[in-house]
Amino acid sequence: MTDYIVPVLLFAACAVALRKKENAYDLMLLGAKDGLKLLVSLIPTLILLLTAVTMLRASGAMEMLSRFFAPAFSVLGIPPETAILVLVRPISGSAALALGADLMAQYGVDSLVGQTAAVMLGSTETTFYTISVYFGAAGIKKTRYTLPAALIADITGFVVASLTVRLFL
Repeated sequence: MTDYIVPVLLFAACAVALRKKENAYDLMLLGAKDGLKLLVSLIPTLILLLTAVTMLRASGAMEMLSRFFAPAFSVLGIPPETAILVLVRPISGSAALALGADLMAQYGVDSLVGQTAAVMLGSTETTFYTISVYFGAAGIKKTRYTLPAALIADITGFVVASLTVRLFL
């Protein structure tokens, strides 16, 4: 079904434009131009985030932070092995997926660590990435309550994920 979504959307857009007696091709070109302008405005943010994540992982800072926060995560009921996932997930989805895959390969997908990592990946968001991309696209400079609220939601997601896995494992 997903193979047909884009052609159906294009056909529907053309049909609507023809019904309104507008030039569908020109309208689609205008939309593509706007999309490229948005992409150009977002590229610096994406490069900065990807560079920061790569530097943190390559320097060993993530592992050091993971070891530092492991006792606190244990108190919250989060397996200490997933501490690095908790630190990376709000910054980078692709890095978090790679770490989750590593945890599952190391501990097994049916283990407490593997299942906790899977639920964490599904119940949390790439907060900093999302805020920087969407707020950057909208031209919003002040995030005010967005960042604290989003981080509280992420922490809740991590803790609830860990508790859920423990209850149903």
